[in-house]
Amino acid sequence: MAEPRPCALVPVYDHPATIGAVCAELSALGLPVVLVDDGSHAECAAELDRLAAHGHHMLRLDCNRGKGAAVRVGLAEAQRLGYTHALQVDADGQHASEDLPGFLAELDGTPEALVVGYPRYDASVPRSRLYGRYATHVWVWINTLSGEIRDSMCGVRLYPVESLNRLLARHSCGDRMTFDTEILVRWHWAGGTLRNLPVRVHYPRDGVSHFALWRDNRQISAMHARLFCGMLRRLPRLLARRWRRAPVEARP
Repeated sequence: MAEPRPCALVPVYDHPATIGAVCAELSALGLPVVLVDDGSHAECAAELDRLAAHGHHMLRLDCNRGKGAAVRVGLAEAQRLGYTHALQVDADGQHASEDLPGFLAELDGTPEALVVGYPRYDASVPRSRLYGRYATHVWVWINTLSGEIRDSMCGVRLYPVESLNRLLARHSCGDRMTFDTEILVRWHWAGGTLRNLPVRVHYPRDGVSHFALWRDNRQISAMHARLFCGMLRRLPRLLARRWRRAPVEARP
């Protein structure tokens, strides 16, 4: 792998109050920032124009296509610009910037790894969000026959760009909320190296969520069903992998 050249990748849809601070925190880490405007309305679009005028690289989608679509576009642009890794961070400012250097530190030892955040919540987390995530966690553990992916929904992760784009050329992984989970399951199926790191999460009282209850839950349910069928087709290979990785004393 080439000498690591990371950037930050931030998909943005209507977070005008927080995106400036997120960009400042990422720039303080020495990261060039690639912004993808996912069809934001006028107030956020104007803020993104201001940030682009101050040197951040921005792409603008002509309409709201969803987080997955924005991340795919951003990863393709990151590779075109010559970056080897993209630190994806959400635009809402919920994740502690002090925890981000740990993700970049993984480049020294395992630059081929996909590094995934798992949340460490404070008291601000809504109980519905906290407990609702576990249905997806259980399905991910079933569909990978593994507990390797601690959390598949956290918005902080370090992607090896070229490898991810090759995977996405075969599997788009959805345009909206399904993307974050499906890309990790397919990365695991492909035998990619994965690391989990903690990241502190705070939910501001006036935070903005773009989760569409009926649409996104329907798409997430369909994704889990589709991945379950994919797991069944891969079952012999996944079981063989578990056998190879199991300690000798744990085998029957």
